[in-house]
This record gives sequence, C-alpha cells and structure tokens, in this order.
Amino acid sequence: MTMSKAPVVTLAPGVHRIPTLGDFINSYAFVDDDGSVTLVDCGLKRAPAKIVRALSALGKHPRDVQRILLTHAHFDHASGAAQLVSESAAVGVDVHADDAGYIESGTRAPGDVTKSSGRLMSRTPWGDFRPTAVAQRLHDGDELPVGGGLRVMHTPGHTPGHISLLHPASGVLITGDSIFNMNSRMSWPTKAFCTSFRQNVQTAHALGEVEYAIAAFTHGPEIRDNAREAVRSFLRKASR
Repeated sequence: MTMSKAPVVTLAPGVHRIPTLGDFINSYAFVDDDGSVTLVDCGLKRAPAKIVRALSALGKHPRDVQRILLTHAHFDHASGAAQLVSESAAVGVDVHADDAGYIESGTRAPGDVTKSSGRLMSRTPWGDFRPTAVAQRLHDGDELPVGGGLRVMHTPGHTPGHISLLHPASGVLITGDSIFNMNSRMSWPTKAFCTSFRQNVQTAHALGEVEYAIAAFTHGPEIRDNAREAVRSFLRKASR
C-alpha cells in the first residue's frame, strides 16, 4: 500500500484516520451525530497543524473537539496534546490511570529494565513532552460515550497504561502501539520503547478475542479485509 497523502482517511461513517507523518504515525477522529469530535492521539510536536487541516477537511474546527484520548504516554502520541487541548473545547486529555502521571508531568513511560536498550532509554530525558492536564483517568472496560460507545481495553506492556480502543458500532479496532503495521506489515513495537515487552506480547492477545471488521493502527495503515483473522494469525505466529 502506498503512503497516504490525503489529510484524512475515512474508515467508517464518523470514524476517520488522520495521518500525521505519512502512514507512520496516525491520530483518529470520531465525529458524533451532534457534530462533536473526539480525537485519539495527538502525534508529534508539529502534528496539531495536520490534525487541524484534517478537521477542516471534515468540515470541523478545533473547537468542535470535545474529548481527546491518548492511547499512552509516549512523545509520538502526546507531544501535540497540550496545544490541541488549548485550541479545543476539551479541558484535558483522557488517558489510562496508570499513564496519567506521565502525561501530567510530561515524561515518557519508563523503558524495559530487563533489556539493555530499555535501561539506556530510562537514563536519558529524550522523548519527554509538554505536560498536559488529565480530564479523566480511564480503566479497562470503560464504555465512553463516543459514537454510540467506545470501549477501553487496557493492553499494558508498551507502557503501564497503554490502551486499545474498540468501536463496535463501526467495527473498528484501534490497536494503539500493541501491534505496529508499518509498511503494511504487522510487527511488535520496538523493544526499547516498551516498559515490558513480554507483557506487551501477552496482553496483545486480547485483540484477537474481540469482534471487529477493520484493524486500525497508530503506526501504519489499516487492514480492511479479514482484519480480525489477520491480527489473530500474526499473534499466533509472532508469539511462538
């Protein structure tokens, strides 16, 4: 699949992918029946400009954004959050309780201390971002009033509070960084950036146990054809 050049890619009615660095880093927008918008992830520091352009392509303004969700506390998902909160109607971001402290302090979640690369990452401040207010601390199983219901799936390992999001009404699953799909090839996230790579592999199996038609990734393009079976096949093979 070629890299998307469109400002927004529609996955289903009211559900849109926003490429903020080609297909390599994605945010998402849910547009409700009342016209309000929920954003998922805010990309790198320069991503807000692309997110605003995508909103404009959808006929929306940043002030239409009522809620901002973060899948986890890493700079490539949270660096644009403070700016987008200031420009939107959101009072802060919603993030899992186990990552909330990192978002509020502007520090990335720790690396995997069982890996030399993770220990090295833990000793450097590289990857920090602007502190951002937290509006709601999320928990596994929370049903958010977004597009008829958006389910929080706590899939820790990449970070302590990493979440995936299931939208049953549209059949879209957002994996977050539990699984990458860079260059349309599924893979595990980089070990150095995981708090516990082993736990990430374990919890990602929850993504094969729910029902969905489209698998959407924060890194890489979506899978529209036989998405659930493609994810389950990856999980079977990659966990051996």
